[in-house]
Amino acid sequence: MSTLKDVAEMAGVTVTTVSRVINNRGYLSEETKQKVKQAMRELHYQPNELARSLSKQVTNTIGIITPHITHPYFAQLISQLENAASKRGFKILLCNSKEDLSREAEYIDLCKSNRVTGIIFCGMILASEQYTQQGIPFVAIECNSPLCATTILCDNYVGGRLAAEHLIACGCKNLIHFSGIIDQEMPGDSRAQAFKEVCLKHQVAFESIWTKDNTYYSMDYHDSIRQTLAKYPDTDGIFASSDLIAAQVIQVCTEMGKRIPNDIKLVGFDDVALSTLTTPQISTIHQPTKEMAEMAVDSLIKNSGKETAPSKIVLPVSLIKRQSTGQ
Repeated sequence: MSTLKDVAEMAGVTVTTVSRVINNRGYLSEETKQKVKQAMRELHYQPNELARSLSKQVTNTIGIITPHITHPYFAQLISQLENAASKRGFKILLCNSKEDLSREAEYIDLCKSNRVTGIIFCGMILASEQYTQQGIPFVAIECNSPLCATTILCDNYVGGRLAAEHLIACGCKNLIHFSGIIDQEMPGDSRAQAFKEVCLKHQVAFESIWTKDNTYYSMDYHDSIRQTLAKYPDTDGIFASSDLIAAQVIQVCTEMGKRIPNDIKLVGFDDVALSTLTTPQISTIHQPTKEMAEMAVDSLIKNSGKETAPSKIVLPVSLIKRQSTGQ
């Protein structure tokens, strides 16, 4: 069985350097890291994870709790988080809470028992304040919670403004916005606020359609879209708060004989892969999920050590023009 000394000799470095590579500690050149990793592969050397975790009290593992693992936005975000964690020498422990408080609590306890460095919450956090007393740093992406040391957001307000302005610039006079859950505070609410302000400024007719919780959780908006278009037949522009909703708008419009973008112009939000797989492709507000994931991982690592990350980080969004608005 190979030892640290064997790896060091093959890589031409010291045992201390090998240890630093394994534990992702201190600055080392990329060339040195690759030499050590190559030697480990050739010698089939496997670090003793249990011994490392016991000596450090935590593992190089980050817990990730998401409310909807199958939602295109969260699936993309999780992939970016895994990439960001891997680049920094961390693995992830992925948990799907399904927006259930008891499941979330169980997963927080699971993360704690597995000695994670910290937990990143995606989209929603239901936990009570008792967990802030357990010494586990929390970071949130796209959800506001006093339990989290750092919150990473995209600029939802600007996103709503860009969507409304683009639809109006395309000549739309009767707009619909499919928004978040009624009577539940969400970061996306500021998209609706900006959308409303732009419509009022330009004196354009608009309606904000708030989602029932069962629709939001099931991710099936077809009935809501059908009812809305039947109630507001003059609709010529739609802003959907996710590309998932926008894709379903395309399906329903096809069923109802409404053409996109000829009859109705459409803007989504997120810029996930789905937005380029529909016909027509969806104009959308781009969320910088890669940068959000990297900042979330970096913030968690800082908050778990001697550094302190900012309490709130807001990243810019941008408008991506595609076929659903005639581009």
